[in-house]
Amino acid sequence: MGKRTDYQLTLFITGASYNSVKAINNIKFICEKYLQGNYALDIIDVYQIPEIVLKEQLTVLPTLIRRGAETYKRLVGDLSDIPAVLRGLGVNFKDKE
Repeated sequence: MGKRTDYQLTLFITGASYNSVKAINNIKFICEKYLQGNYALDIIDVYQIPEIVLKEQLTVLPTLIRRGAETYKRLVGDLSDIPAVLRGLGVNFKDKE
């Protein structure tokens, strides 16, 4: 039986730009503090896979996508507003403070 991951996350970035690095650091912090091993995070650099932009219909980068059986969420920006990111992901963070 595989490990359960309720949060299937993909972060799309543009190389090592300032906003990309900031988004990576922010989502890693959020995942480790609030999702505690209950997540899978993929980071995709659109410079390395340019065709993904059309496939995923990306218009703003960085973009974080959460996919699940009943969930599809899309968040854009550097993910620095942690409460807003947690709300967007559907995380009840008040219990984890």
